Amino acid sequence: MLTKLKKRVQEMLGAEAVIAQKLGFTPNKISIVGFILSLASAVAYTIAPVQLTLLLFFAVLFMLASGFCDVMDGIVARTFNQASAFGAFFDSVLDRYADVAIYAGIIIGGLCEPIWGLAALSGSVLVSYTRARAEGIGVKMESVGFAERAERMLILGVFTVIAIFYLPALNIGMIVLAVFTNVTAIQRVYHVFKVLKK
Repeated sequence: MLTKLKKRVQEMLGAEAVIAQKLGFTPNKISIVGFILSLASAVAYTIAPVQLTLLLFFAVLFMLASGFCDVMDGIVARTFNQASAFGAFFDSVLDRYADVAIYAGIIIGGLCEPIWGLAALSGSVLVSYTRARAEGIGVKMESVGFAERAERMLILGVFTVIAIFYLPALNIGMIVLAVFTNVTAIQRVYHVFKVLKK
């Protein structure tokens, strides 16, 4: 859903890509920075009950900064002809670890019911897995289904901000993610079935 918007944002961040490149940031280095920021977000979620408002704010901040890095690594790679098969693979692996870390932080921090956290985590992983497997057999999967990574981060960010003022909102957000991610995975399975049937 946000894929087209993401492409427009990428076109607008050319100057930032030049700055990042001049500072010595390669696409892989940016991916690593994004991963570290996602771990910081996960830690903030985990210990949020200690100082709820401040830590939830930092959890969102670090997560969005991680998402920014996820956009920037691709822009730098394309702008300076540094794209590589390994870079794309490496970025995808770090993204999966980042997703798992953030969901685990929310679950461990007791900010959602474990069943919904695990359902959202499973759905999130399956959204990415179904795309990888489909594209591995030649079926294009971009924009199929609602809950791609950008949408998931946006949903989680919105509900986390609401949770600063009303804590149960984060559990509601995980329920929403559990539903949307698993529906998206099913949509992708059906899409592959239709394409291969032809």
